[in-house]
Amino acid sequence: MGDLEEVEQITRAAWHYYNDGLTQNQIAEALGTSRIKVSRLLEKGRQSGLIELRIHSPYEGCLGLQQDLIAAFGLSDARVVPEAEGLAIAPRIGRAAASLLMQSLSDNDLLAIGWGEATTTTLRFMAPVLSQHNVALVSLTGGVSAYIGNTGIYGPQNNAHLIPTPLRVSSPELAAMLRLEPYVRHVLDMALTAKTALIGVGSVARTATLVRYGYCTNSEIELFTRQGAVGDLLGYFYDRDGNVLDLDIHQHVVAVTLQDLRRIPSIIATAAGPEKVEAILGLLRGRLANTLVTDEATARDVLRRRK
Repeated sequence: MGDLEEVEQITRAAWHYYNDGLTQNQIAEALGTSRIKVSRLLEKGRQSGLIELRIHSPYEGCLGLQQDLIAAFGLSDARVVPEAEGLAIAPRIGRAAASLLMQSLSDNDLLAIGWGEATTTTLRFMAPVLSQHNVALVSLTGGVSAYIGNTGIYGPQNNAHLIPTPLRVSSPELAAMLRLEPYVRHVLDMALTAKTALIGVGSVARTATLVRYGYCTNSEIELFTRQGAVGDLLGYFYDRDGNVLDLDIHQHVVAVTLQDLRRIPSIIATAAGPEKVEAILGLLRGRLANTLVTDEATARDVLRRRK
């Protein structure tokens, strides 16, 4: 078969497939060939550039950003939500994270959850699926009940294992005692058996959730920033390279350590906004998470500042 004849066949196959919406079997019948041959013609057309696909969608650029994030930081996966003027970003990030989790969780799975509003927003979108598939929750830190205890997501009759303490307590001695309490120890150990964890990324801004919930003061945040902190994860502050800082506050935290957190195979971090960019960069450089859910503007800023 000459080149022109092959080009004609590729063109006809592509026209019927993309414009007419015919199946490969229908195209094979129309061209008097086999379905496998039609599949090969379409693939050759794409590889040679004869067939060029254009996707006119707000998600088009986001898919490229996802691949850039995965390649730049060695991630397992990423989700980037397109910009949408006038719409709050938190619910859209939560919906994207929920969608990702619902694709990966199986019946009777255990989902480890961090502390913060990003986690709760995601769980609200997942509530029906969690109960239908008997997915249990286990907290990675104290303080989680302040977020989900009164939301109706999980009541006392449901399958949730929450550490019954604040995230931060008044002294290192009390924190050490609580971590040794059988029920607290049981939950901390159980969290590390999960295959998937959902975490938020804390910033060192004055509006940080830790400040708003009274776990840190603005003065402490200012001090931690001067000591190199760019963000926090589970109440542990880390620097621009993802190294956990040597801070006294960490002795007051009731939570899984970040070293132990690495034992969970899939760690999904959700965060967006200009105040979170440096925190996300530190998180990714330190490989403290292997999946990121964010928005388009944040993804572009993270990739730009990485350079």
